[in-house]
Amino acid sequence: MAETMLDLRRTPKDRAWAELHAHTVSILSGIDDDIAGMATISSLVHHAFRHLWTGFYRVVRPGLLRVGPYQGTLGCLDIEFGRGVCGTAAAERRTVIVPDVSRFPGHITCDARARSEIVVPVFDAQQSLIAVFDIDSERTATFDQEDADGLARLLTWFAGVGRG
Repeated sequence: MAETMLDLRRTPKDRAWAELHAHTVSILSGIDDDIAGMATISSLVHHAFRHLWTGFYRVVRPGLLRVGPYQGTLGCLDIEFGRGVCGTAAAERRTVIVPDVSRFPGHITCDARARSEIVVPVFDAQQSLIAVFDIDSERTATFDQEDADGLARLLTWFAGVGRG
């Protein structure tokens, strides 16, 4: 299935996110399984942009996130709401962009190579928080509002947008 992987590193962000969204919707057409969706989206985003770490932290009980599915080195297994970038995004139900993780109070270091991070909340059709989507980069200032918007659109799949 290697032919389904896109390399979008040299594509302008607006086009890259639009292309990745269309590609993802096509691949996940007819699928109605959140874990399969998470695994597929993690893989597609990770390989399209070659980030350090790309994946989900799922809400497993009130106030607790658990790792997976993801691509990259080992992630932190559990993160409480309000801790680190992922826990902050979950507690506040908002996207958090961190240009330099060394300047984020309470940043949780899962991989010492991480320099910047973006975390986007993931909601189901009832607007319940089901996960956060986390991407770590080895470079500072990797992520911006265009990435946040592209990811938010991609993650609407979990709310039923684009599902088969």
